[in-house]
Amino acid sequence: MQAAIDHLTAADPALGEVIRRVGPYTLTPAEEGTHFDALLRSIVYQQLSGKAAATIHGRVIALMGGCPDPEALLALADEALRGAGLSRQKVAATRALAERFVQDPLPADVSHLSDEQLIKALSSIRGIGRWSAQMFMMFRLGRLDVLPDADLGIQKGVMRLDNLDAMPSPKQVVARGQVWRPYATIASWYLWRSLD
Repeated sequence: MQAAIDHLTAADPALGEVIRRVGPYTLTPAEEGTHFDALLRSIVYQQLSGKAAATIHGRVIALMGGCPDPEALLALADEALRGAGLSRQKVAATRALAERFVQDPLPADVSHLSDEQLIKALSSIRGIGRWSAQMFMMFRLGRLDVLPDADLGIQKGVMRLDNLDAMPSPKQVVARGQVWRPYATIASWYLWRSLD
């Protein structure tokens, strides 16, 4: 990790200042649970505040008996999932995810898949887009070179980092982030923390 911090600080002095202010990097991938659980959580958390999403996620897990399982989710009535706080779209997305995992589960080891291959595979599931796939790669798989270019927090972080008058586009974020390679995940984490 120190090599990554040294690289980022040398390659981008402005980010280096953020790193000094924020302090040690503390992101650790979620090794407990399953890929299904991580992707289910991603769907539930989309476009919600952390506290509201955590409450709804907890209710959905409780409906499954405390153990996230695709077959258990499919056994639940739509009304039960709606009662837990899921929108109609999220009910459909969680069902699509569960159906996919029952028919063709994602292997536990996906290290042989490139980022783009994994994004393509996950994006074929309703409710999982590029952003959700990137969050999965960062927070579940611990990949170190993921840059969620369309993430609002990352765009705000780059805007603040470079004292821009307007939010950068995803394309501009990608161009700006080239100096962070191969540690874009770590740079992203620091950009998020810089907004706290």
